[in-house]
Amino acid sequence: MGRLRVLQAHAKTWAWHPSTRDWFNNLMESTANGTMQAVPRGALARSYAYCERLARREAGNFYHAFRLLPAHQRRAMCALYAFLRIADDLADGTGASAAKRVALDAWEAALDAALAGCFNHRLHPALRDTVVTYRIPRDYLVAVLDGVRLDLEPVAFATFDDLYPYCYRVASAVGLACIHIWGFRDPQAKVHAEQAGIAFQLTNILRDLAEDAARGRVYLPRMDLERFGYSEQELRQGARNEQFRALMRFEAERAHRYYRDAEALLPLLPAHGRAVFQVMLHTYRGLLLEIERRDFDVFSGRVSLGRWRKLALVLAALPTRCGWGVGP
Repeated sequence: MGRLRVLQAHAKTWAWHPSTRDWFNNLMESTANGTMQAVPRGALARSYAYCERLARREAGNFYHAFRLLPAHQRRAMCALYAFLRIADDLADGTGASAAKRVALDAWEAALDAALAGCFNHRLHPALRDTVVTYRIPRDYLVAVLDGVRLDLEPVAFATFDDLYPYCYRVASAVGLACIHIWGFRDPQAKVHAEQAGIAFQLTNILRDLAEDAARGRVYLPRMDLERFGYSEQELRQGARNEQFRALMRFEAERAHRYYRDAEALLPLLPAHGRAVFQVMLHTYRGLLLEIERRDFDVFSGRVSLGRWRKLALVLAALPTRCGWGVGP
């Protein structure tokens, strides 16, 4: 009980979204009282509506990609997104890492309670319905939480083999959950969904190098830095010399290899899932191509795709949604 009170006191200083703060306070109260809220009649529809509003507000143009799906799958994607978004919210902002870790532990405990039919957040009925309906393994959701926990402390990886499990947790596990919603029959789809997640996360790492270095996070393997003679100090200083460019070309080509492997997922998905994955694939690969086009300048400004370009990718996926091909 004392630990909960200390955690609540710390939480008052954290820069959380109001809805997340309300959930956390309710969770602390229900945990202290040993009670969980059972789902009232009509709560499932309201839960899905809440998740869809959150996704529409926070997911940006990816929400438009979700609209390529049939309504029931779109709602499921929104429920999955909402669960992941709140996990990120718990880890972001100000506050001590230890307290955030406890909050994430509580979010995982709340997940298990929700899967057992007891809810203390508006998204829980929709999340449980999604997990049960589409048979999403709990392990995928927990893997993402484990990945988020890793970001609470300064990050460094000696080799790519050390980095790979992190990429799997924060990205591949999400993709594996997604293909359960979209539908697949060939088990090879899991292999390519994992590869896609690695490609996406490697792209995120390259895009966010400067921001992460300022937070004490260096995701590029130390072995790669040493191979190209580029130091963590130079990274923190934003040095864009020939050693940096050679390092980035190496890292970008590794990501491109994973993108090429991930393309094999497209024909293994039904048309609607293929369309959504096509948008995601071209969005993240587009970011990597933009990084290369800028000659790997990720220090002077955040690399992004324009809103209209991302919307164009959604429109380009409409023929795929109608079953007219795998897409560009």
